[in-house]
Amino acid sequence: MGYLAPEWLSGVAITPKVDVYAFGMVLLEIISGRRNSAHETSYNTSTNSSNQHVEYFPIQAINKLHSGDVKSLVDPRLNGEFSLEEAERVCKVACWCIQDNEFDRPTMGEVVRVLEGLQEIDAPSMPRLLAAITRQSGVAM
Repeated sequence: MGYLAPEWLSGVAITPKVDVYAFGMVLLEIISGRRNSAHETSYNTSTNSSNQHVEYFPIQAINKLHSGDVKSLVDPRLNGEFSLEEAERVCKVACWCIQDNEFDRPTMGEVVRVLEGLQEIDAPSMPRLLAAITRQSGVAM
């Protein structure tokens, strides 16, 4: 998890699209005011055991985007003073940038055009890797 595109781990050729992936992760952090993952450890005193819990924000972001609840993703320190249309645009771009397949990611030129409002895009599908993470135990949506 983090900013590394899947290509870095899979051994395929590295292209400029790895930077697009990282940019998408940064966009999610900017809009939400939080890191893309948070690790929590809880300790059960009755069983003397600890339990690790990872909350992966990109999963929440794409789910909220699909359900039409982008407002809840935006940094609460903004106190509601933001354009919902702009926030949705940023979320869409970020979610396209973090697609598993580099060919599904936009170019940075496309990213700029969308962020400037010159080009429209639809919400992307859930990336396969994020879908797999949601099915694993220990990762919260």
